[in-house]
Amino acid sequence: MSREVIVLGAGMVGVSVAWHLQERGYRVTLVDRQLPGRETSFGNAGIIQREAVRPYPFPRDLATLLRVLPNRQVDIRYRPGGLLQAAGPLFRYWMNSAPSRYAQIVPAYAALIIRSMDAHASMIKQVQAEDLIRKEGYFEIFRTAKAMDAECRRAEGDRDHYGVEYRVLNSAALAEAEPNFAPGLAGAIHWTQPWTVVDPGALVAAYAEGFVARGGRFVQATLQGLSRQGPQWQIATDSESLSAELVVMAMGPWSASWLATQGISVPLFVKRGYHMHYSSRGAAKLNHWVMDAEVGYLMAPMRAGIRLTTGAELSGQESSPRYQQLAAAEAVARQLFPLGERLDAEPWKGGRPCTPDMKPVIGPAPGQPGLWLGFGHGHQGFTMGPITGKLLGQMIDGETPEVDMAPYRAERF
Repeated sequence: MSREVIVLGAGMVGVSVAWHLQERGYRVTLVDRQLPGRETSFGNAGIIQREAVRPYPFPRDLATLLRVLPNRQVDIRYRPGGLLQAAGPLFRYWMNSAPSRYAQIVPAYAALIIRSMDAHASMIKQVQAEDLIRKEGYFEIFRTAKAMDAECRRAEGDRDHYGVEYRVLNSAALAEAEPNFAPGLAGAIHWTQPWTVVDPGALVAAYAEGFVARGGRFVQATLQGLSRQGPQWQIATDSESLSAELVVMAMGPWSASWLATQGISVPLFVKRGYHMHYSSRGAAKLNHWVMDAEVGYLMAPMRAGIRLTTGAELSGQESSPRYQQLAAAEAVARQLFPLGERLDAEPWKGGRPCTPDMKPVIGPAPGQPGLWLGFGHGHQGFTMGPITGKLLGQMIDGETPEVDMAPYRAERF
């Protein structure tokens, strides 16, 4: 087999795939229209998660559906056109969120989550990016005792089954940890294992710089063509043509449209997200990454300011931005914490690539020798990127992966 590989996509997943293949002795070329870590990986909440062993299911209870229907919530909004465009995948998402099916999905999802932090740790050490990492976990705050008690029960089960660690803060303990919060909160769960990242895009860039420093090649160019001629894959870009026997498709939400040109149909849909950075008023300080669980946004004290990230917007990948969801989140966040002025010229937007069964696509492309897949990680591409690269390397080299990869293969669709 040739030792030349082209990896398409330089987000966290693509960079991590390139890194691990390079460690295995492959000569790797990484291609993206943007610099590494400047698309979806740039805009996330910056948490390398260990507690998130359960993917986000589609709401199925009537109360939640009726709450979402007016399209004014912070945690989820939709565009009718986007719903129609993704009607098939969304229906399958709803079906897979039924309790019996969901229970079968969780173990496969958790198998990746519980290995992700160790995969990051090795890469962080090698590129000396420790200054970007905080190992203090994050807070999930609750406004009502009912919601907090329900999450505590789930946390207890996840501790027993998946080794999730946490501590429970009552109202007084939360106020001591975050003294600038408005009073009246029920408390919080402090997820103690996750690491937080003060600049997510910078971490991806550091991994990419390490890859290049060891002899890897990065080509900033727009993909224009993907075809196979004999044993070789031909990659046409707006700057040069490339060829290799092995290609990895890791283009996040853009992966499905390129695979369609090869006769491969993957039911990918997008959950749009937005963020904005803020100063704080006066001497107020946000001490932890904080998820406002019952509202559906997250605040994070990052290098660029306090990053506020929204929940999900079901819309087309290339749809024009709508900032009402961010404005609604900001209004609630200002009641909780004394946010100051906006620091960015305009809000950031990006799309999370999601699959109907909530699991990523990792493995060989069906019917296309030499083409490999790594995308569809939903909310967890930033967390799962390094373990995805490690597992793909094991598969490409014909080894027995440390995880059963059948649940992630494209053939499942």
